[in-house]
Amino acid sequence: MGAQLQGRLKGVSSRRRGHNRMSEINVTPFVDVMLVLLVVFMITAPLLSAGVKIELPDAKAKAFQKQDNTPVEVTIDNNGDIYFGDNQTNEAELIKTLRHIAGKSTNQQVYVKADTNVDYGRVMKIMVLINKSGLSKIALISKSN
Repeated sequence: MGAQLQGRLKGVSSRRRGHNRMSEINVTPFVDVMLVLLVVFMITAPLLSAGVKIELPDAKAKAFQKQDNTPVEVTIDNNGDIYFGDNQTNEAELIKTLRHIAGKSTNQQVYVKADTNVDYGRVMKIMVLINKSGLSKIALISKSN
């Protein structure tokens, strides 16, 4: 009987040795979480930079190819006044003139030039008026460097 007890005690002690606590940290789940967070931040970071001040009118681009018909120029000065060619006009007269041009050809190119200090909303409003007049080929003109 004493031999049986010794055998059982050996079995018990060997089982306890197999269930010892691990003193090492498993790093794999932490690395997985960090990689997911890195991807999330890489995607969202460019979206957060919407408030950056930029100077939009400066651009380096190829010139438009020469067309058969000369483009119409609509200019918005620093005060927000509208010019059709070299003549100052208002929104109502601009719409009438552009509708008359659109009646002849809807393929007419319209160049919009605006001062750097003009409100972006004002430029968009003029572009919408041009589009509603029936002309859809609108180009913004910038100074080239």
